[in-house]
Amino acid sequence: MINSEIAKIFDGIADLLEVKGDNPFRIRAYRRAAQNVLTLPDDLSTFSLDDLMAVPGIGKDLASKITEYAETGTITAWEELKAEIPEGILDLLAIPGLGPKTVKLIFDTLQITSLEALERAARTGGLEQLPHIKEKTVENILKGIAMLKRGRERLPIGTVLPVANEIIDYLKDHAPVRNISLAGSLRRWKETIKDIDILVTADSSKKVMDVFVRMPGVADTVSKGPTKSSVVLSDGISVDLRVVEKDSYGAALQYFTGSKEHNIKMRERAVKKGLKINEYGIFQEKNGKKLGGKREEEIYTVLGMDYIEPEMREDRGEIEAALSHELPALLTEKDIRGDLHVHSNWSDGSHPIEEIAREAKKRGYEYIALTDHSKGLGVAHGLTEERIRKQMREIDRVNSRMKGFTILKGTEVDIKSDGSLDFPDSILKHLDIVVASVHSGFKQSREKITYRLVSAMKNPFVTVIAHPTGRLIGERDAYEVDMEQILSVAAETGTAIEINAYPLRLDLNDVYARKAKEMGIPIVISTDTHIATQYAYMSYGIAVARRAWLEKKDVINSRGIRALKKYIAIKRDRS
Repeated sequence: MINSEIAKIFDGIADLLEVKGDNPFRIRAYRRAAQNVLTLPDDLSTFSLDDLMAVPGIGKDLASKITEYAETGTITAWEELKAEIPEGILDLLAIPGLGPKTVKLIFDTLQITSLEALERAARTGGLEQLPHIKEKTVENILKGIAMLKRGRERLPIGTVLPVANEIIDYLKDHAPVRNISLAGSLRRWKETIKDIDILVTADSSKKVMDVFVRMPGVADTVSKGPTKSSVVLSDGISVDLRVVEKDSYGAALQYFTGSKEHNIKMRERAVKKGLKINEYGIFQEKNGKKLGGKREEEIYTVLGMDYIEPEMREDRGEIEAALSHELPALLTEKDIRGDLHVHSNWSDGSHPIEEIAREAKKRGYEYIALTDHSKGLGVAHGLTEERIRKQMREIDRVNSRMKGFTILKGTEVDIKSDGSLDFPDSILKHLDIVVASVHSGFKQSREKITYRLVSAMKNPFVTVIAHPTGRLIGERDAYEVDMEQILSVAAETGTAIEINAYPLRLDLNDVYARKAKEMGIPIVISTDTHIATQYAYMSYGIAVARRAWLEKKDVINSRGIRALKKYIAIKRDRS
């Protein structure tokens, strides 16, 4: 698929246009197009011009650019724009938190065009002579450079998983594989991934390896052997492929899935029972007799354990729970009855209300909460009091036409800098659900950010706190916030905390989500959908929940509409 490359180019064009001081509406159009094409499940190279123009945010001009890339592997306008900008500017634009205007200021004043030169200037005081750049700004630039360097080592799962799935589909179609599976941290659904690990059984390992190293998108073959080969893709992602014997496939899958800490505990358990485990199977130590390994479950059964799902294999008590038969019945995607964080084209979404609702119904959902932004988020065309009243009437009209499905009237209300909400209670009390979130002031003190979130939770009409730490993986660190206090107040007030399933957010993370479960705090898993294809992001949120040991009972949008409304009513009465 060329979707990710197109998205990167459109984002790059937007960045460079911003450096040039171009029309902000043009810049926004490229950013919206980048977001929308990235979430499409189908390969853009297979679209006709008319198909492309049917994608939200793609007009004739952008559609022709996509077609050009599909046919030639490049976009002339992109190459011409890069030629106008000094070499190295794109590297600076990649630094999290360093916007195009600051990049332009630094270049115009100091002629800096490399990460090394910028880091040197930041450490030696060279940046503080520039207008509007203070000590805190310099500190943030250095943090951004460090984050960029980390990001080159580990990538967000949302970037890597689609690529991995494409590779698996390609090998299934073009190589003589029998069994095939992801392994490593990707199979455990960790939020960042170093490389892709794939395990297969096959009738001819040579044929599989020949296909693998010649796949489209392979930039370099690091090694090629009869049982293991490694390649680097054109986007820099490393991929390892192992071919194993079918009688050892389960053992190899368990071994190469990890984690390292989980496997160490497993080996310790084996030793106590006079056994040994490796990638070939599980054996009696005294005579080498093989007791299992064809199926992954056999490794756990021989050790007297219940099977442990891959997402839980982090040595966080799962082995002890498996031995005592106390593993949780982990949440699955089929448990989800609706999505409680959805945007329409009334704010910054791409679809009319009825269209976004019908797409959710097609997925088997019983309800969604329409949570367009409040007026304070002007960049997202947030709703005024007058517009949200009008939207409520429109939701009533749409609901009257839909059978077996409910659109809940909601808002994603902005938590302002002083802790107050962007809508008064006189508006909030008429809504079915209120999702509150922070969209500004990320660099405020820990005490101030915490105060804002606590104030919102104490409002009786606030049902959910969305993306509670504000992070964007690889792009923006979480703001400073006292999560222990946030969870404590959530438990006290009955406020639900969101696991935002957008792949760059995954916020709440698995560690705090498990803490929330232990404290009895209700969890919501929502996609923050702005375009209908983003409903598919739910799988990422489910994975976070499973890593956090969450069960169906822990997640309020696993409830039917009546039980959900009852929860909301109880929260309002409780506060």
